Amino acid sequence: MPALFVSHGSPDTAIADTRAAAWLRRLAAELPRPRAIVVVSAHFEVTGGVMVSADPNPETIHDFGGFAPELYAIQYPAPGDPELARRIVRDLQAAGFNSRATPRRGFDHGAWVPLALIYPEADIPVVSVSVDPSEGPEYHYRVGRALAGLADEGILVIGSGSFTHNLGEAFKALRVGQRDIDVPAWVNEFTGWMGERLAANDVASLIDYRRSAPHAQKNHPTDEHLLPLYVAMGAGGEGGRATLAHDSTEFGVLAMSMWRFDKPASATQAA
Repeated sequence: MPALFVSHGSPDTAIADTRAAAWLRRLAAELPRPRAIVVVSAHFEVTGGVMVSADPNPETIHDFGGFAPELYAIQYPAPGDPELARRIVRDLQAAGFNSRATPRRGFDHGAWVPLALIYPEADIPVVSVSVDPSEGPEYHYRVGRALAGLADEGILVIGSGSFTHNLGEAFKALRVGQRDIDVPAWVNEFTGWMGERLAANDVASLIDYRRSAPHAQKNHPTDEHLLPLYVAMGAGGEGGRATLAHDSTEFGVLAMSMWRFDKPASATQAA
């Protein structure tokens, strides 16, 4: 089982006719069916540790405003998996993280929007894991490393965020309804650098992206939407292969890139 990074985009990705949504709808056919899914969402923010959802029946959270009424009617009634949640907490604690389970945590749109497209039947158990906006990429890469063993048990780890996330610039296009517009150079230069470093498995440079990548601050005024990428990288295993699985851009500045992280063949055979 690979680990994945998905760009969930605007909440209306769930109902929009976009290239990214179409790719997400096809994704399940390209993967083994997971026995459970672990989602690390940019919208599940907890400082001072890692929170893991142990709610057996998570609610669907509509954590946004100003969208079409049909978006608020969507429910994603996938079950939780409290036993898996407690196991993840133990694994994180063993890796040195302050981690605990929470009995009441629903699916924010970073979780349910992509899942509703990938697995619309909502019949696979889902556990949510938080990001810590006070910590950086290295911390979240280590979180992913602590989750790397899940793939060997048929559990799919998904980091859900955005490859670029300058909402101020995106809202300019959103206000005039322009979803498909030209991509500025500062976005292309950043995504090009990130893509090259991911393909080269250059973990050190990626962890230092805010100092090394061109236009890092402009593409990510804050870190939280890129942090799930580092969890997915870590969950893919040391020395794994990163593959760009989908590439499109919305509102000119929201890169909807999706990445797949596969363990090295030797590690997979050993497992």
